[in-house]
Amino acid sequence: MIIERQNEDIVIRLNASLINMEEVQKLTSYFRFIESNAQNNGTEEQAAELAREVHSAWWAKNRSRFIK
Repeated sequence: MIIERQNEDIVIRLNASLINMEEVQKLTSYFRFIESNAQNNGTEEQAAELAREVHSAWWAKNRSRFIK
């Protein structure tokens, strides 16, 4: 494994014959989460409000599945 920094990028080189691509996909998803989270400048209250909005929208869409 080789890890190097190139300008603003971090490059990781792995031997493809030794690596399971499904595991690589899991790692890239995790790295995307870290990258996205680092760019987040929202407050805890904004996150709570977004969660309320998502919950309300989900409940409006799925209410009939639970209440008959």
